[in-house]
This record gives sequence, structure tokens and C-alpha cells, in this order.
Amino acid sequence: MSMIKEFFIGTEISPAYYGELLDFIHRYYLIPGEFTDIRKEGLKISFRALRNDGVIYGEIIGGEDFKLVLEYPQNLEEWAHSIYEDIFTSIQVFEDALRQHTVYFAWVEGEEIIPEKPPTRRGMASRGIFGSSMLLVYVLFFGVNIILFIILGFYAVIAILLMQLGIIMLSDRIYARMGEWVITEDNPNVHIVQFQLPEDEFRFFIKTMGEDAIVRIKREIYDVSLANKRPPTCDDARRVLERHGFRCNPLYERSRTVNLYRIVERAALAFGIPVPEVVLANTMIANAAATGPSPGRGLVLVTTGLLVQLDDDEILAVIGHEMGHLVGRDPIILFSIVSAEFILRLTVLLPVVIISPILYIIVAMGIIFFVAKFFEARADLLSAMTLGKPEVLARALRKIGYQKLALEKRGSQRITGWTAWDPHPPIYFRINRLENLRDYRNIKSPLLQSAGDVIRGLKEALLSMFS
Repeated sequence: MSMIKEFFIGTEISPAYYGELLDFIHRYYLIPGEFTDIRKEGLKISFRALRNDGVIYGEIIGGEDFKLVLEYPQNLEEWAHSIYEDIFTSIQVFEDALRQHTVYFAWVEGEEIIPEKPPTRRGMASRGIFGSSMLLVYVLFFGVNIILFIILGFYAVIAILLMQLGIIMLSDRIYARMGEWVITEDNPNVHIVQFQLPEDEFRFFIKTMGEDAIVRIKREIYDVSLANKRPPTCDDARRVLERHGFRCNPLYERSRTVNLYRIVERAALAFGIPVPEVVLANTMIANAAATGPSPGRGLVLVTTGLLVQLDDDEILAVIGHEMGHLVGRDPIILFSIVSAEFILRLTVLLPVVIISPILYIIVAMGIIFFVAKFFEARADLLSAMTLGKPEVLARALRKIGYQKLALEKRGSQRITGWTAWDPHPPIYFRINRLENLRDYRNIKSPLLQSAGDVIRGLKEALLSMFS
């Protein structure tokens, strides 16, 4: 029996690159692969994939939303899905390369005008530390508390626990300082204009326009648009750039307005909690995080990069994951776990620490981070159960985690993902779990279900490595 399946893959590319993306897929995926009868006509490619057990017919149609149509017998469904995954990844590779020579402008009405921050090692490290319910912040105390214990003796136990509790109680304020712009009900929109320039034009732009000039350009665009109570357009930006001596082809342009507050509000209403405070970090790293001592004092941090890479539904699904942390009170639970380990280390487990401190640290941190994976998996599940779109969260994870996903195709990398000091399960596991989620509305205990899924995921990875 033949099946026909259509996949729609939203992209962030401007019209000038529709054809180039198809050429990229043709040159780097279809030609080297198991495909025959490849035909390219305008913004459409047709192909055939042949194996002994059947044939798959495919068609790719270019545009802002790429469309992939696959026709195949039922016994080749797994292979067809693999083709979809590979084409999806090819699009992400192309987009990632395009971002390297894209000029971004973002504004929030009434907020300070600042330049967009490109991804940096320092920025990625700091957001890594403060991501994942601030678990890594607690882990940093592992070294600090040893010093305090030497200085204060027994009183260090009380001092350290109070310090950790203070951090969790103030975690929303700590997160707030990491964002540049506050998003409110009265000021809900993030406006983005981007110019996806050819590499030589991008180099010229960067060489001739310093940070001060970019801020002036952003101010001038703001003055002719948002200051007049209308969103900025590509035409506004192009005219301002021309006044500064830079001409841009309209085919390289894209503009977008994201009602970020409304997206967070929708998620909060679905979860039945107050709308948390929303702050935006104007960096092109795609990320989101949430923290707070309680759902009523929650805060969600989102980056401009996330808004650029994802569509509104995908952003909602990611925010749903963060709401899962707030509803589950994960910051408090993880604080309790780390505090319990600290007390055990200084009492019951002290002889072990004295005999082999390095081994103890490796084992203890490995256990803590593995348990933390239960809560990350639960946040995925809560997003799926509450918003009802697990496949959308899976698609968002594919977009922002495609590089790690490609690495995890190797068995050794999968094991590394399970054993690393990272509270997130491997991304291949998260995506597969979401895409194959069935009867999720009938799950009685999301945490127990997630813990079981994580343990099974590790076992399967171990078995596949040794098989």
C-alpha cells in the first residue's frame, strides 16, 4: 500500500536564497546519496530513491515554507522519515551559514536601542551557567563550600545552605539582569528586520559600519517607524541604510513582528499560572530559560536569536517547556537535591569523600545531572500534554539543536550525551520521544513517566553501543 506524506519546513531565508537552498540540497545531499532521476525545474526538485525492498518518490518545492512530498510503500516509512530528517538538517546547515553574513536589527518599543550581540564564548558560557533551572550555579558551590568549611567549620553548613536558598529565592532577579528589554502586556512586541547579504557585501558593511553607526541606524529606523506608532519595515531600514551610503537589494530582506508577551500569556493560561515576567536578551544565540521560587514569581528569559529561528508555534512550544519547569517547581526541587547531597557529603558520605574526593565528585555530579534529566524530560512532556503539540516542540528542537543531533547519530556520542554534566537528555532522545508520543493526555504522573523514559533511553543507548 502506497503512502503520501507532506512535510512543511518553515525557513528564515529571504527570497534571494530560495533557489540557492535548493541547489545546496541538490549538490550536497541528493547527488551524493541514494537518489536517481533527479530533476530540477525552477523552485522544484523531483527525485527517486531506490532500494531492493521498494522505491520512494520525492518532490521538494522551495519558498519561505519548504514543502517536501514523499510517496512510498508502508514498509519504507522509517527510510522516508530519515530522508525528511536529512533534508531538514540540510536546510538548517544552509540557514546557519547564511546567519554568518546576516545583519540583524531588533527593537522593543520604548526600550533602549542597543546593537545585537553575536554569539560569543563568554555569552554562551554565562547563559549555560544560568540555564536549566540554575543547576550549574549550585554545582559551583561544590568548590566554594569546601573553602567555607575550612574557614567556618561546622557553621559553613548553615551558611552555604542559606546562600543557596538565597540564590533560588532571588533567581528571578538574577535572570532579569541577563536581559536587556522587558516585555509587558502594554509593550508586547519584538520587531526584527534582517538583511541576508552576500558575503562580500556583509564584510563591507561590517568594515564601514562600527557599533556606534549601527546604533545610529537603529535609532533612525526607530524614529521613522515605532516613534510614529507603526512597526519598522524593510523599506524603512533600506532608506536609512541608503542615507548612510549602503544600498541593499530588497530580495535580501525580511521583517517580522513577534508578539512575545501574547505567546507567553497563551502558555501561562494553558498551564493555569500567572503570566511570568518576560525579559529579552538581544543576542543571536537561540535560547530560552525560566526560573523563580514559585509559579507566581516566575520569570522567562528569551533571546532574539530564538525569535529569528523559530515560528510562533515553535516559540510557544519552547515556552511551554519552560512553563513546565515553573509548574513543576523544578528550581526548588533541584535546590533540595543539591542540598541533600551536600548534607550527606558532610555526614554519612564524609569517609568516602576523604578517601577518594575526585571519584566522589565524578560520581555525585553524574548522579545529580542524570536525575536532572528526569525534570528536563518532564518539562518536554508537560509542554506536549498541556499545549497538545509534541511534534511542534520536536521541530523546534531539530532547528536549534541540529548540530548536536547530527553528532548523536554516532553511538559513542549518544553515550556522551547521557553521561555528560548536562541536565538535558540527548537531543535525539527528546525528539524521538516527542515524535512518537501517544496517549500523552492519559499520563498520570509525568515525572515518573519521564524518569522511566530517561532510564530506558540510557539502557537502549548502552545496548546499541555494544551490539
